[in-house]
Amino acid sequence: MSVKPKATRQFRELLEKPGVICTMGAHDTLTAVMIEQVGFESVFISGFGASASLYGLPDLNFVSLNEMVAATRRMAHRVSIPVLADADTGHGDLHNAMHCVAEFEGTGAAGIILEDQIFPKRCGHFGGKEVISAEEMVIKIKAAVSARNDPDFVIVARTDAREPNGLDDAIDRVNRYCDAGADIAFVEAPLSVEELEQICRRVEYPKLANMLVFGKTPILSAAELENLGFKIVVASIDSGLIEAKIMRQMAEAFKRDGHTKAMQDMTIDLNEFKEVLGVDKFLSLRDDLKS
Repeated sequence: MSVKPKATRQFRELLEKPGVICTMGAHDTLTAVMIEQVGFESVFISGFGASASLYGLPDLNFVSLNEMVAATRRMAHRVSIPVLADADTGHGDLHNAMHCVAEFEGTGAAGIILEDQIFPKRCGHFGGKEVISAEEMVIKIKAAVSARNDPDFVIVARTDAREPNGLDDAIDRVNRYCDAGADIAFVEAPLSVEELEQICRRVEYPKLANMLVFGKTPILSAAELENLGFKIVVASIDSGLIEAKIMRQMAEAFKRDGHTKAMQDMTIDLNEFKEVLGVDKFLSLRDDLKS
């Protein structure tokens, strides 16, 4: 039986290699399985996607730490690629952030994204965000770093200060957060290509770009973002948005026609879906063990 590689070391090796890391967002484990099967080397579980998937509610801190940890554990157990998890604000103060790191390390995830919004937080591309002081976030980052048992566990420091305080403050913050021990800098919701360029010029640490479709940041390709200087590119919520649109179309077709034949071209074949889920592997297990 093959031994699953340690996710933290896998992700560190991706960071050490040349080239950009494309990390697709998954709102549930099935989505993560399909992301792995098409060849992605890492996957991101977002709070936005988890809130929508678990509760049908917006990204306004409805999902508890325990629920997010459980969702991350299921995903990390099922796929063999590294999982980067959304830890929101650390679910409280510095003590909560330390507990948060311990909990997510226990899931088998490769790392977390930790942000500087006040609690409760909101989606990074919603308006009306507020952030804690940079000094308080530096303390929280130091606490999170000190709580790691595995030094390869990645901590991405995210700031949402662009909207309330401006780009200069946002850039200053992520540099300070990485000075405090975070591994990756993430300025959420820059408003233009020029701002993306400034982030790359003025932030001296590895950088993450969130390409949130219909969000505030212009969408660039992974190659374009790599040329600017980003190391990680995340398409964080696309899977949930696409699923929602197709589910609505399917429901409308069934209500209108009494069947879903109109959706056949957009529907995965049942045999192909069995392959996605690994049905034959599980059904043949008993015979394999007898031989």
